[in-house]
Amino acid sequence: MNQLPLSLAELRALTLIVGHRSFRKAADELGLSASTLSHMMRTLEANLGVRLLNRTTRSVAPTAAGERLVTRLAPMLREFELAVEEVNQFRDLPSGTLRISASEPAARLLMDAILPAFLTRFAQMSVDLVTDGRLVDIVADGFDAGIRLGESVPQDMIAVRLGADTRFLAVASPTYLQEHPAPLTPDDLRHHQCIGIRLPSGKPYRWEFEKHGQSATLDVSGNLTLDNAEIMADAAARGLGIAYVPEQTALRYLSSRQLVAVLEDWCPAIPGLFLYYPGHRHVPWGLRALIEVIRDTGALSAAGAWASEAETAGQGD
Repeated sequence: MNQLPLSLAELRALTLIVGHRSFRKAADELGLSASTLSHMMRTLEANLGVRLLNRTTRSVAPTAAGERLVTRLAPMLREFELAVEEVNQFRDLPSGTLRISASEPAARLLMDAILPAFLTRFAQMSVDLVTDGRLVDIVADGFDAGIRLGESVPQDMIAVRLGADTRFLAVASPTYLQEHPAPLTPDDLRHHQCIGIRLPSGKPYRWEFEKHGQSATLDVSGNLTLDNAEIMADAAARGLGIAYVPEQTALRYLSSRQLVAVLEDWCPAIPGLFLYYPGHRHVPWGLRALIEVIRDTGALSAAGAWASEAETAGQGD
């Protein structure tokens, strides 16, 4: 049988394009230009003598041949990555790139102390930290790990706690509260200007409260809707209404008395940030090193059964 002049880089690029359904996203992950990636695919198709991708100005999708090839390639590419990772562990220190998906608050927490210590200790490692308000599929999108609030972590993931419990607070400026009596129950918010939260999906976020087992979920109303917690807190400090933001975001404004918490007894603690990763895959050495740094900096604590699973997975490899 004639040997085809195929390259691993071309085949991996094809799987990324099909996975993302986008040349741009695949090119960004590979660190290439979209035009270079397009040329690679034309070369691959020419060498195989078959069209693999259907392209339009707005989208890209695999042909039947392309779908079949990617389906067969996926397990082989995973085995290749695993083989490289196993060889990597014979080095004195881990090397390579660790891809992490995180919310903006989680990214700030990492940047505060964890990543500087990690990159100093493991200088041959690189970190590709992508902030996104959406809860992305870290496996499909090619991430090694994600960081989100505990309630958002998929149950099929291994997760370890990254910090203490947190909560959301309803806050308003003293000036606003001078003109509008402070709400005593969540239902009172219906008579206030509330600064709405726009989710990454485009849907408005419903404010959630709980007290002594009694819960309330509200579609609040107001003339301002935002999608960033810091800007929401700033808007509330300017007297534009009541905002519902993470306590960590509100602390600076509360300490300077620019904001006052309302309905505080209706704002219980919820599980804080967790670092999570797939349990069915080999744990990259670089990710283990990051967890080691998190533990050493004191940011990591036990997280019940999930944390126990993480420890077991780390010892078993």
